[in-house]
Amino acid sequence: MRLALLPLLAGCLAMTASAAPPPADPYLWLEDINGARPLAWVEAENRRSLGVLESDPRYAGLYADALRIAEATDRIPTPNLIGGEVANFWQDASHVQGVWRMTSPASYRTPTPAWRTLIDLDALSKADGTTWVWHGADCEPVAERRCLVALSAGGEDATTVREFDLATGQFVAGGFTLPTSKQETAWETPDSLLVQRDWGPGTTTASGYGFVVKRVKRGQPLDQAEEVFRGAPTDQLGTYPMTLVDGQGRHATIIWRPLTFFESETYLVTSTGVKKLPLPAKISPSGLVDGRLVFECNQDWSFGGVAVPSGAIVAMPLDALAAGTGTPEILFAPNARQSVGSVGATKDRVVAVVYDNVRGQGWSYAHDGSGWHGTRFALPDNAAVSLVTAERTSDTAFLSVQSITSPPALYEADARAGTATQVKSTPPRFDASQLVTEQYEAISSDGTKIPYFVVHRRDIKLDGSTPTLMTAYGGFQIPMTPAYQAIRGKLWLERGGAYVLANIRGGGEFGPKWHEAGLKTKRQIIYDDFAAVGADLIRRRITSPRRLGIYGGSNGGLLMGVEMTQRPDLWHAVAIQIPLLDMLRFEHLSAGASWVGEYGSMSVPAERAFWEKTSPYQALRPDRDYPEPFIWTTTKDDRVGPVQARKFAARMKEYRRPYLYWENTEGGHGAGANLRQSARAQALEITYFIRKLMDPQEPPSAPIE
Repeated sequence: MRLALLPLLAGCLAMTASAAPPPADPYLWLEDINGARPLAWVEAENRRSLGVLESDPRYAGLYADALRIAEATDRIPTPNLIGGEVANFWQDASHVQGVWRMTSPASYRTPTPAWRTLIDLDALSKADGTTWVWHGADCEPVAERRCLVALSAGGEDATTVREFDLATGQFVAGGFTLPTSKQETAWETPDSLLVQRDWGPGTTTASGYGFVVKRVKRGQPLDQAEEVFRGAPTDQLGTYPMTLVDGQGRHATIIWRPLTFFESETYLVTSTGVKKLPLPAKISPSGLVDGRLVFECNQDWSFGGVAVPSGAIVAMPLDALAAGTGTPEILFAPNARQSVGSVGATKDRVVAVVYDNVRGQGWSYAHDGSGWHGTRFALPDNAAVSLVTAERTSDTAFLSVQSITSPPALYEADARAGTATQVKSTPPRFDASQLVTEQYEAISSDGTKIPYFVVHRRDIKLDGSTPTLMTAYGGFQIPMTPAYQAIRGKLWLERGGAYVLANIRGGGEFGPKWHEAGLKTKRQIIYDDFAAVGADLIRRRITSPRRLGIYGGSNGGLLMGVEMTQRPDLWHAVAIQIPLLDMLRFEHLSAGASWVGEYGSMSVPAERAFWEKTSPYQALRPDRDYPEPFIWTTTKDDRVGPVQARKFAARMKEYRRPYLYWENTEGGHGAGANLRQSARAQALEITYFIRKLMDPQEPPSAPIE
């Protein structure tokens, strides 16, 4: 299941019917994403800002270093276990759009695996005259020799889906083909799919996701597909089919219907129809083990005489669930400083990543007659851990382990034995020998302790002179973990800069309650948390406002906009990436209506009142000084969209406040459609930060035209 829902890292063009009309906006014309006048405006802004950044004598070297790291051929090829083999999608200098390839597990463990190419996206893009961007493959869960390959034109969330035969290495002639749409698919049988997509007028929600699921049979035209399930146009997201298979070959096709971004209904597709399962509203299905549905429970829940705490990993026999009975089996229950990172299923085990005070652990869970028992894998401490892939036909899983200064290492885990062995590692991309990583806590406005990591040279002077970059996300229960900073390490830390990762509320670092503390009108606490970390860095004299810069993307871009307008005194540089910024119109733009559960709705007076004073676009004032921001986005972003960034820059220009603006014409909701574009975005951003924070005297920017 490819849920492209988060304004993230996680659109359409419909409006929320119930939302109150926003006040008059002189820059509504910039919302015409591909209109001639807006694109001419973008071209002029790009020319002005790139003229500043790319003409800096350091930019070329920064870009060369970033590209060298991004396209390095000695990085770990991320494994995806499919039917006893290892698949991988790979990009480098010779494969700009990338290749999808496969090898055996034994070959994968060697330093130079013998890959066989399945799909060459560069060749396919040339043949089709389209810049194809890889969006994944859903392989048939019974025979596992057929896959549904999702390809995006230029990086947008909408995809074209084609059936691919792993045995022949070819697209299937006359096979399943689904034209471009925002869509989700699930194999029901080798010859039938369940498909959610835009089926025509009246089949999509206000956020542009389909709420109708139909059965598409092999050889059947789409207009003859049979409706299986229908949500409602008032659902904030779409309706998502998925098929789960356990190690014994039992499979369950589920329809997951999110009513809001965080609350859902779960249905089982049976031979007699679709049956609602008696599950709590806030769950995330993770797999099927020995006929048991495994899920994360993100609320307190009582069922069958068992009290399940929020943030727990739970299993329940599917047959009993379908009958409306059964007893929840708790695999893991967190304490106040723990959370679940990721969960997956092998043949007979559940593999999970758990975070304890933002430090990752890997666990294997098995059940017997007396319940579930967990075994912790022996992995390095004080690291970011993630579950990369798990194999349902064996008890093999792969885990990634890394820290801000330690490059990723890949561990092959035997979930049955409870052991993990390092099989691959990435060479260091920067010199970390003189760096230290510390974890501190800042005190927020309500007295809550907010942890943060800071990396700096051992010998820095605590006089406020260290140029420092600080980031956070603060939304959608997404945790920010201390992952390796390959490019920023080379371009920033090696130059003497410091790096800070703030674990503010709104994220998932400490489970659902950490996230829920900042929902809707409570959101100011998220922004207070971030400001508290900045102030704590200054209090410790690690840095000073003149040397402190911040960056963040998507919801993190909204965070940057708020921090820039609320606390311009704390920062001297702000990079605002692919952002939400106009919160009075976010429901009207791209996939914005799907995020009402996070941000609230402008149709609710109290929620509108909060954003009227907090929304960055509306908060800008012509008589106030701000840090000169670097605002960047992509034209192809159909999730958040480029228009909020455009309008924010236009308002800065109207007020004659200094700013830089860059819009990449490809890339979707991210930095770029390929590694070259991503490296360029990072090089431009670091060039901006060096000019603002490292230079003894800040170089002049381009005049506002």
